[in-house]
Amino acid sequence: MGSSRVTSSSVKVGTCRLRFDSPRVMGIINVTLDSFSGDGVAGDTAAAVSRGKAMFLAGADIVDIGGESTRPGAEPVSIDAEARRTIGVVEALSAHRPGRISIDTYKPEVAEKALFAGASIINDVTGLGDPRMREMIAEHGASVVIMHMKGEPRTMQKSPRYKDVVSEVASFLQERVGAAEAAGISPGRIMVDPGIGFGKTADHNIEIISRLAELKALGKPIVIGVSRKSFIGKMTGLPPEERLEGSLAAAVLAVRNGADIVRAHDVAETVRALRVAAPILRKERELGGI
Repeated sequence: MGSSRVTSSSVKVGTCRLRFDSPRVMGIINVTLDSFSGDGVAGDTAAAVSRGKAMFLAGADIVDIGGESTRPGAEPVSIDAEARRTIGVVEALSAHRPGRISIDTYKPEVAEKALFAGASIINDVTGLGDPRMREMIAEHGASVVIMHMKGEPRTMQKSPRYKDVVSEVASFLQERVGAAEAAGISPGRIMVDPGIGFGKTADHNIEIISRLAELKALGKPIVIGVSRKSFIGKMTGLPPEERLEGSLAAAVLAVRNGADIVRAHDVAETVRALRVAAPILRKERELGGI
């Protein structure tokens, strides 16, 4: 990676440009039965749509809709089942807030259905591992979040090992960004996510957040997902529904170290925390503190 490159100050989403003069928040809607966070609403489109509208009202810039759990040990679901869970939600929320809906899927078939339903962003936990996904995103002119995951959800937390977690994640993301651009995806529509909790121990997650600035050399906006993650539970001894304070602490520190977009289950609280943190961090940068 060239050290002279800096993270983009904006990303193209739909027909609009999302600027990062302040950190942005991506709300999470799990239209699943077995979400690790305890907030799944599978089979209840109306509840999912209502939750998404509430997230936008609370200040979310993007809402990300997923129909397959990616918690450790999770089993995959069929294309049809995932589409049934998500497409109606995507369609309704895209009509409510055009250009700001993301679909969390690694299946090209589900992703394309979501794009036709109004989604503008594909959030792929496999980092565009399927070449068909790259081609389809390029054809539609969509935006994408390329995430790092070691292994697959069923096995990813079985003793993950790295020589240097940050450099290995960075190398993976750099390779996948190159593949995405080679497939025709616009460079200005690509974001990266180091994949907190996806094939990483608590120590790996802490190191990634601490060294997040090193990923700035990729030249892409950085998405971070720390909300209610198990490493917070390990440090606090609390279940997912009681990890709000830990999630906010991790989110603020991630933004301090370079994150541009924070994925969150608790949107209102995250927006409020970042509204206080952002001007302080800007002043620190002006003073040369960070």
